[in-house]
Amino acid sequence: MSNEQPVVTASSYLTLNYRLASLDGNNIVTTFDATPATLLMGQGQLAPVLEELLIGLPEGTHKTFDLEPGVGFGPRNPELIREVSRATLDQNSAPDADYKIGDLVDFAAPGGGRFAGILRELGDETCVFDFNHPLAGQPLKFEVQLISVL
Repeated sequence: MSNEQPVVTASSYLTLNYRLASLDGNNIVTTFDATPATLLMGQGQLAPVLEELLIGLPEGTHKTFDLEPGVGFGPRNPELIREVSRATLDQNSAPDADYKIGDLVDFAAPGGGRFAGILRELGDETCVFDFNHPLAGQPLKFEVQLISVL
């Protein structure tokens, strides 16, 4: 029986606290003030780039990583800024929806599924939505505290 701490592998089962925050320290998601998260590596519960950072860390590690812009959720893609007809917006809205610039709107995708965009311009005939992930292209802090590694 060795006394070595278990380290994270590509198939580890983890109990951890983690926090994603913008560089100015605003939390995007955090488990530090709630129940720790449990996750199985490789199942897409964390973004692959975040899982990559955990591999090789020993149990008990508490560390913060600085992610360059675009690393966490990919770069911003100008192709994903699209015009949407007001009719399409209305079809995907509650009848009395009152949208403001910056609102996140959920759409039905052709062929099923959902996708969301941030309203950038609201016109009578057309609207402009940004379908990039809200965190795309942004630098982020990723803080992790590994409670147990199985």
